[in-house]
Amino acid sequence: MSEKLNNKNSLKGMVLAALFAALISCAAFFHIPLPGGVPVVLQDMLALLSGMLLGPVWGTLSVFVFLVLGAIGLPVYSGKAGIQVIISGPTGGFLIGYMLGALAAGIFLRFLLSPKKDHTNAEKWIMCVCAAVLAEAVLFACGLGGFIRVTGKGMDVAVKACVIPFIPGMIIKTTLNVILTGSLRKRVQGMICN
Repeated sequence: MSEKLNNKNSLKGMVLAALFAALISCAAFFHIPLPGGVPVVLQDMLALLSGMLLGPVWGTLSVFVFLVLGAIGLPVYSGKAGIQVIISGPTGGFLIGYMLGALAAGIFLRFLLSPKKDHTNAEKWIMCVCAAVLAEAVLFACGLGGFIRVTGKGMDVAVKACVIPFIPGMIIKTTLNVILTGSLRKRVQGMICN
């Protein structure tokens, strides 16, 4: 009986991971190019949300699938495609940051907001906020590092091109991720965990 339950939960996890990979990929068609070379996108929100909702395994897998789809040539990186976008594009660090941010948020919530334990509402929301901020910090650290590596620009230029224009959107997307995670995580985790 336990093995059947594990197989059923794994199937649900795979389906949800595939769904998030598709959502992240489809979000490529909603982007606003900026002069600095890093566009405003919805993909970061969905990638980080996958880790927060699905956990470190399925959430990270969904972003990995998205990265593989783009690397093999599908135009899912804000309308671009190919492994060279990750390796030598100014946004490559952000793409890797999607996966590492989802992993970080998933691990954080796995250990501090277990669906098997009862948490107060305050604890739940505080943990969701902390996970979202951690995910954004990882994302922007990877993005800045990748931008500096590829362009050869200094930290001041990188912050002006990759952080400052995105602060309002980041606040909105982080708030949405916290609300969605706080509202849906226990239900989603109940479907894919024992």
